[in-house]
Amino acid sequence: MATGKILRFDEVRGYGFITPDDGDEDVFMHANDLRSDKSLFRPGLRVAFDIEDGQRGLKASDVRLIERSAPAGTVPGDVVRPRVRTEAEDGTCDVLTSAEFQLELTEALLHAVPSLTGTQLVLARKRVIELAQEHNWVEY
Repeated sequence: MATGKILRFDEVRGYGFITPDDGDEDVFMHANDLRSDKSLFRPGLRVAFDIEDGQRGLKASDVRLIERSAPAGTVPGDVVRPRVRTEAEDGTCDVLTSAEFQLELTEALLHAVPSLTGTQLVLARKRVIELAQEHNWVEY
């Protein structure tokens, strides 16, 4: 059984992604595979799960919560929240951290192309993040 943190979970749509502790690619999770009520699953919480090869990439099954709440005084699981976009007074723009950019990019890709497989999402996101780092569009 693998372990990891919930990267994102949309309770309404009933799906999300887990970042495995071993550093492998993110794993798709669906509400049908959760062992507890889906309202308990939030970004940043640690989970244990089995990994299967799904039709569209890696898929988590038998997903169980390891912890039910994040440590006091922190954003759940150190989840990075997207920044609110504001126009700077000097005409410059905000530079996102790599984690902030990854979250924004993941959301944008999933919104634009809902049919992306987990593998396709990870590969596209990896290359775009590399490009952003090469051009210093994001902080390390």
